[in-house]
Amino acid sequence: MTSSTLEHPAPGTPRRVLDFATVLLARNPNAMTLDGTNTWLVGAPEFDERIVIDPGPSEREHLRKLREQARITGVLLTHHHPDHTEGVAEFAELTGAPVRALDPELCVDGTARKPGFGSGPLREGETIDAAGVRLRVMATPGHTADSLCLHTEHDGVAALFSGDSILGRGTTVVAAEDGDLGSYLESLRRLTELAGSTWLLPGHGPEQPDARQTAATYLEHRRQRLDQVRAALRKLGGGEPGEVVDPGEVVDIVYADVDPTVRPAAESTVRAQLNHLRELGELG
Repeated sequence: MTSSTLEHPAPGTPRRVLDFATVLLARNPNAMTLDGTNTWLVGAPEFDERIVIDPGPSEREHLRKLREQARITGVLLTHHHPDHTEGVAEFAELTGAPVRALDPELCVDGTARKPGFGSGPLREGETIDAAGVRLRVMATPGHTADSLCLHTEHDGVAALFSGDSILGRGTTVVAAEDGDLGSYLESLRRLTELAGSTWLLPGHGPEQPDARQTAATYLEHRRQRLDQVRAALRKLGGGEPGEVVDPGEVVDIVYADVDPTVRPAAESTVRAQLNHLRELGELG
């Protein structure tokens, strides 16, 4: 029913993770995407059609390989970042598949639409019946305002397609530019309330067997980071009304060993943390 390893194969090699979920790893590895973007093909084994979650980058070989796997009758997007959506327009043209997302600007009408897939922007709590599976939309803002997860249960096996809300390795960046830490903490809290055993099928990194526990670990990590930021502010003597806090100085304390290539992301993360503390009334 599941693959015997939590390690990815080479990019471009489809790997069945669950009876109803196959992952195709895109060729876009870097410090932010880990091994690359996970594109998911979803559908019951007895069906010859599949739904695609996050087509990924505009990489011709990746999109061609996706199209070859099955008849594609719909595309769902977990959020707007280009490592998940850059290939959408080309893939929709290749397959005729409609595209749905929380953001209406990402939605595309298609010729391959089937009953049950719906149309237009996705809505919180909406259910999508396609390719023999039922997917429930869970809005999980935080990483971005339009982030979502898709929950399904098929033949007694539950899974959460988490996009970038939870990764299979490491932690998600919540940047000040398009993220919100308060919303993210609430989204994680909600995911800790998932019922029963649920596989985590993320947008980056390997699958994990317990989505609820991973969400709880993420939540505790974020709380610890906030405590570290509070301690750094006390050390720096910052946070008083009218006093300017330099995010770079906080990074030097809280993320002292950060790789220089991702330092800008660390500084943006700190800005998001400082914004959250301001919202809580803890920072001037």
